Amino acid sequence: MLLGSVLLAIGLGPAVVAPDETARHLWAALSGGHIAADEVTAYQIIWQIRTPRVLLAAVVGAGLSAVGVVIQALVRNALADPFVLGVSSGGSVGAVTITVTGGLAAFGVHAVSLGAFLGALATATLVYAVSVGPAGPGGGLSPLRLVLSGVAISLGLQALLSVIIYFAPGAEATSLILYWTMGGFGKATWGTLPLVTVFVLLGVLVFRRYARTLDVISLGDEAAASLGIDPDRQRKQLLVLVSLVTGAMVAVSGAIGFVGLVLPHVVRMAVGATHARVLAVAPLAGAVFMVWADLVSRTLVAPRELPLGAITALVGVPVFVALLRRRAYLFGGR
Repeated sequence: MLLGSVLLAIGLGPAVVAPDETARHLWAALSGGHIAADEVTAYQIIWQIRTPRVLLAAVVGAGLSAVGVVIQALVRNALADPFVLGVSSGGSVGAVTITVTGGLAAFGVHAVSLGAFLGALATATLVYAVSVGPAGPGGGLSPLRLVLSGVAISLGLQALLSVIIYFAPGAEATSLILYWTMGGFGKATWGTLPLVTVFVLLGVLVFRRYARTLDVISLGDEAAASLGIDPDRQRKQLLVLVSLVTGAMVAVSGAIGFVGLVLPHVVRMAVGATHARVLAVAPLAGAVFMVWADLVSRTLVAPRELPLGAITALVGVPVFVALLRRRAYLFGGR
């Protein structure tokens, strides 16, 4: 499904290219094959514009879905995703701040992405600092404190974003701010793809190694301790990794909601709740979903482009409500 979706999405757009022609152009680019003079324009559209964008959508979708699975297990909350911990909002604030102030100018075109990455990491650090309770009974890094701290800080960051948008100089800055707060892949290039791919791939592989730990943590801290697992220590390690992966994704795509919330539940309905299975399927499902969501966002009202966050929300809300009504036990019982 993923390979087929990628091939179709690369060929579809204002200039439609048939799947066989798309595959031929991709093979020519990979193998150094010959392209006729009258096909150069189509080749450039396929290879230089659409392919990096579609691949970036697949990578970010896979990462968001995997991160959503891990966060929901860490905080034992079916409503958790990167937004709940404030990491996505922190990345947006970092990117928007650099856009408005012109900071980190020494990094050139990478300044805004670096600002998003640093904002996400700073927010994760703040959430962690606020969440850690005093030593002793009831102390440590509890799931409830993580959720409450993340929600509170996320709301504060959204308020800060509103203030920045209000004082933003000009319509161009406002448009750029909308991009970072609603997400999108319009700025995708071959240069933006390698680093985020490494972060997401390594993150998914490490998450898979923690699959049994996540199964135990999902049962509760007391059950985890009785089985020889320190839940606080595991949460700290995974929270750092989640923040790194989320920061890398926000840095190239902005904040995209509902993927990390809904896709884990859909996958659990298909393959069960064992994290080894969920973390094997969820990244692929997230990649497929994001490829098609991005296709809709750039073709539905072409040549204009809809904010990707609006597309994922319009799809995610009814799907989540339908899941809630059909399988209420998956969301904490009746």
